[in-house]
Amino acid sequence: MSSPFVLDGIEKGARIAVAMSGGVDSSVAAALMVEAGYDVVGITLQLYDHGAMIQKKGACCAGQDIYDARQVADRLGFPHYVLDYETLFRQNVIDDFADSYMRGETPIPCVRCNQKVKFRDLLDTAHDLGAKALVTGHYVKRVMNEKAELHKAIDKTRDQSYFLFTTTQDQLDYLRFPLGAFASKAETREHAQRFSLNVADKPDSQDICFVPNGNYASIVSKLRPGALDPGEIVHVDGRVLGTHEGIINYTVGQRKGLGISNIDPLYVVRLDASAKRVYVGPREALAKLCIYLKEVNWLSDIRQFKDGYSCQIKIRSSSTPIDATIQAISPTEARVDFAEPEYGIAAGQAGVFYDGDRVLGGGWIFNKED
Repeated sequence: MSSPFVLDGIEKGARIAVAMSGGVDSSVAAALMVEAGYDVVGITLQLYDHGAMIQKKGACCAGQDIYDARQVADRLGFPHYVLDYETLFRQNVIDDFADSYMRGETPIPCVRCNQKVKFRDLLDTAHDLGAKALVTGHYVKRVMNEKAELHKAIDKTRDQSYFLFTTTQDQLDYLRFPLGAFASKAETREHAQRFSLNVADKPDSQDICFVPNGNYASIVSKLRPGALDPGEIVHVDGRVLGTHEGIINYTVGQRKGLGISNIDPLYVVRLDASAKRVYVGPREALAKLCIYLKEVNWLSDIRQFKDGYSCQIKIRSSSTPIDATIQAISPTEARVDFAEPEYGIAAGQAGVFYDGDRVLGGGWIFNKED
């Protein structure tokens, strides 16, 4: 198996920075760049205290992962730098995660990490090192037409474009994603074996990196006193059905574990953080034909959305794109009208819009009436 990877617009021998998380994906991306004849420099962001995180399984940018990234760099013979971004990560990702839950939202910290930490500061460091591009191990494609475009990966089961919707045009011009052309994760591991990398059989990261065992409430309650304050569980018809022990234990669309008994199935319909109230109702109460997005990042000409543009949108990372019309109502806000009602849409999640495989932009779902 030979490497087909030559970066578009970048000559052999040029310096290339590679973002290395310590996992198999970024390690293979680095190895492919070395094989292609580039002058590779590895960069890892330390996002946690070494002692606190070294035993945590499934995290990225922690003690063991930093060690693994360095081992790969030593094996392939290129310099590797570790940058301490623990404080920035805490402020821009962990605190934002906690605050979002306290507002009754359902956050996506991986997007905020890419937006506020990795793709901002890693790019600055790569520029400072004289690199012509920053390579990452993400499963997305960068396609050159009139300008660089962000596209879904070949392997749709691994595609990460939903998590990269905040990537700006300037960043996309500088970034490269070699793994987006792979047909499967098995192909990545085959390359790792071929390069004899110590991470060839390393498991993928699971859940949110700073949340052990997926227990979000335990993290938020430690960071925000009052997160587990009790309140009422109220039916949308006004009846008080019971009490809860913190709205952070609930998400819109949730059906199980509500802590109430009822003959008919009930779902979390809305969270009123200021009143500490959880509203529940039948499934039809979840139906929405229209949502709004804020902090929209446009990766295509905003003018095409002025009067509404028919395309597809993903409202969850694991969902299938659905038909919708996107209308720009300001440079940073958009209205989304669905072709059919959608259920269980939560504020704080992302809405990412596509034209086929191309990412046209995206933003954060919010309750416009709040």
